[in-house]
Amino acid sequence: MESQALEQLPECLRDSSAEALERLKQALSAQGLSEMALPLDELLTVITGSEFVLDQLLRHPHGLHSLLQGDLERVRSEADYRQRLGERLLALSDESQLPGLLRQYRNYEMVRIIWRDLTRKAQMEQTTLELSYLADTCIDETLSWLYERACQRWGVPQSWPDKAGNTQPQRLVVLGMGKLGAHELNLSSDIDLIFCYPQGGETDHPRNSLDNQDFFIRLGQKLIQALDNLTPEGFVFRVDMRLRPFGSAGPLAISFDAMERYYQEQGREWERYAMIKARTVAGDYAQGEYLLKQLRPFVYRKYIDFSAFESLREMKRMINREVRRKGLEQNVKLGSGGIREVEFIAQAFQLIRGGRDLDLQQRELRHILPLLPDKVGMPEEAVTELMSAYRFLRNTEHAIQAVADKQTQELPSDPQGQARIAYSMGFADWASFSAELEHWRQAVSRHFAEVIAPEEEEQATEEEQTQLDWRALCQGEMEEGSARLFLQEQGFAQADQAWQHLQNLRESRPMQMLQQIALERLWQVLPNLLAACGRVPNPELTLERVLRLIQAILRRSAYLVLLAENPGALQQLVRLCSASAWFAEQLAKQPVLLDELIDPRTLFAPPDKARLHSELQQQLLRIPEEDTEQLMEALRYFRHAHVLRVAASDITGALPLMKVSDYLTWLAEVLLDAVLDSAWKGLVAKHGVPQREPGVACDPDFIVVGYGKMGGIELSYGSDLDLVFIHDADMNLDTDGEKPVPNPVFFNRLGQRMIHILSTFTPSGSLYEIDMRLRPSGNSGLLVSSLKAFKEYQHKEAWTWEHQALVRARVVAGSAALAQRFNQVRGEILAQPREPLALKKEVREMREKMRQHLATPAAEREGVFDLKQDPGGIVDIEFMVQYQVLAQAHQYPDLLTYTDNIRILDAIEANQLMPAEDADFLREAYKAFRSVGHRQTLQEQSNSVLADADLTAYRQRVAQLWKTWMEV
Repeated sequence: MESQALEQLPECLRDSSAEALERLKQALSAQGLSEMALPLDELLTVITGSEFVLDQLLRHPHGLHSLLQGDLERVRSEADYRQRLGERLLALSDESQLPGLLRQYRNYEMVRIIWRDLTRKAQMEQTTLELSYLADTCIDETLSWLYERACQRWGVPQSWPDKAGNTQPQRLVVLGMGKLGAHELNLSSDIDLIFCYPQGGETDHPRNSLDNQDFFIRLGQKLIQALDNLTPEGFVFRVDMRLRPFGSAGPLAISFDAMERYYQEQGREWERYAMIKARTVAGDYAQGEYLLKQLRPFVYRKYIDFSAFESLREMKRMINREVRRKGLEQNVKLGSGGIREVEFIAQAFQLIRGGRDLDLQQRELRHILPLLPDKVGMPEEAVTELMSAYRFLRNTEHAIQAVADKQTQELPSDPQGQARIAYSMGFADWASFSAELEHWRQAVSRHFAEVIAPEEEEQATEEEQTQLDWRALCQGEMEEGSARLFLQEQGFAQADQAWQHLQNLRESRPMQMLQQIALERLWQVLPNLLAACGRVPNPELTLERVLRLIQAILRRSAYLVLLAENPGALQQLVRLCSASAWFAEQLAKQPVLLDELIDPRTLFAPPDKARLHSELQQQLLRIPEEDTEQLMEALRYFRHAHVLRVAASDITGALPLMKVSDYLTWLAEVLLDAVLDSAWKGLVAKHGVPQREPGVACDPDFIVVGYGKMGGIELSYGSDLDLVFIHDADMNLDTDGEKPVPNPVFFNRLGQRMIHILSTFTPSGSLYEIDMRLRPSGNSGLLVSSLKAFKEYQHKEAWTWEHQALVRARVVAGSAALAQRFNQVRGEILAQPREPLALKKEVREMREKMRQHLATPAAEREGVFDLKQDPGGIVDIEFMVQYQVLAQAHQYPDLLTYTDNIRILDAIEANQLMPAEDADFLREAYKAFRSVGHRQTLQEQSNSVLADADLTAYRQRVAQLWKTWMEV
């Protein structure tokens, strides 16, 4: 019988399925379950279609026994799910056991749901409904369990007293958005949630009270961790909080008043679509329903709202951001003719007429589509076709996700993967399945185009002709002489150069290999791009830069869709590439950063450090702690995106030089915090926490000290990070884990781990280049020093130049308590009395060595000036400042307050150690040199520049002051 069942499988799947079946039998036998009557046909269907189910059954063979006792035949209600989880939680008292309990419960139920889905014991609608019940149960039961314990710890949240002095207990309201809200979850959905609470106030704890928002944010964080964190048992549900007001930058939980105010004053059109499916899934259900009723006017207009079609097109641009990295063609949700297009058809009519027709104010698509013939006149056959297509697409989505419990809608490209999906969908082979899939996708695309296709707008004849000319030029259909004349008319004075740039693109290999759909996308965007280039001051140079980017993204043509659908982004691209070669190069290397051009509100308004930290933490919430590769990619994208924002503000003059360096330094600090946190958690999980004293754990008694530009808050775009790692744990103690290691070994591994995360070259590049040569004894010294060893080295062995470097040193990440102790040591070292003449001689000799090795040779110096190393340059100013600190800090301790040269010069002037005129000039010269350096970086030029008159005056005066202060 077994062989007959295997014969029903596609040939390429038989061996692996037979092997899987044998492994399962052995696992059952090892548990004394070998006599079970296995339903071979069903079992093979399931373990062939789902590696996740196979893995779970191998891990927990008794689960199969339970399933076969009748669970596979039963339809579960929401009450059934709640009873099963509630019983388990009743016996739980230790919060550390909560994640394991939830995941075991979830995995068992997921095996059951997938089994019923793949064997068609449950239809698609039942599968999505039960998945939603499962999610609701996990969220609400877990929240109730956590809420009770949070109240024991911090008190019960209460509203502010009313006029009579009465307060009301407050509970969290959890809104489920998207598929969860509509009871339409798929087999591996994220759950989109919003946390809110009715009123402000504080908890009633007599000593440890919290503001209500603080309480609910902490409670929400615990809920997310309980559901989302990846453990050896997997996860419960991935939690996405980005749909909340203000997105990732907003607070995790807000009051009803704040919610209503946000949607009234700042709610965007796409958020109307999101709120269609909003539903209270956990917490205070009565208050949640009250809130949704209050928000209904935001979603549904009282009039017939035909503007929904235009907002739908805007929504499409946002949705496209999700798929640009992969393209659209093989995604059954987001691709052409996919699930999202069916949803858009229903939602468009809901928003147009839902304000007047309450029947359309429903969440479930399967309830909305059948109403459309009566409500909006859509043909019955169109609705029937859309419903059939939707079921087929959702079943395909489930077949894809059942394989590995991964959130993907991408069709497989490998033959075995394709055979598996075709088999799970009931087809003999991939070809027959693909034909059926293409049939339904074409049907959806046709209906989608009929509903939301924009009306053709008539254009002026001249404008229309210009567009036709641009298209003909781009496609090589215009004669060369006419093309050059046309380019001159459109702003390209050097038309020959522009023509050659276009020829190079057309003749490039990527262009020759383009498929038709990518070519059509290119023709949609290239004319507008060329027209925009013709309107900037340096059109030929800008065109060259922009076409380099176009060539880089030709094979990922979804980026072309971004530019075609976002004229503002296209204009920003041209404007910024015109101003900066560096900007253009960064986009060519990282095309995903094109997303950042869409919204000028964020592009030209880089966030402060607190918002940077909050935004990064929200992005990292969903990354499993042990997934270092995903962490590194997320950190790198975060850095690239924010550096791009700073550069955009710099290029356009929205940010002055000092602010640019501030933002770049804050960004580095936030990233270092995240890297340290990840490295620390990984090592602690393995070895335990280092001990400062026997039985006293570190907190973590580790700091990252920034030197040079990092320490001086003067980072530029390509700056590396000069870092030193210091700990303050007992060198003779071990960590307190199951696999303890000596404290020094732990901290050395911590430093190595951080450097690995920071500097490893991934597809997105490295995060930062790290220079550790300023640590005690340089490259021959320990990677991580104890504070005691650092202090002894600085007192007994350090050279004067190392004390100079310490002037610009400051703690940029790590323990606040250890940072304070480090600052005390730094102050002691720098405030030592020194003999001024001997000190001056040592500083001068070090400067001379640097000039000999790094400055422009005298014979080549005519008309060329190295901003940093040449006489009269940046290093001369820095050395003069450092000399003053080392010579005078024992008398004037405020010289040690800051680490940046500008504020140190302020202190030097305030203490009358230098005439105000000289100090003011050095500040201005320093800022001028750094400003030129920034501009050179943005133009991808070296620091050697032709010195104009202003720069010459600066360098000559700096050189004169060097002689005055350092050679007399």
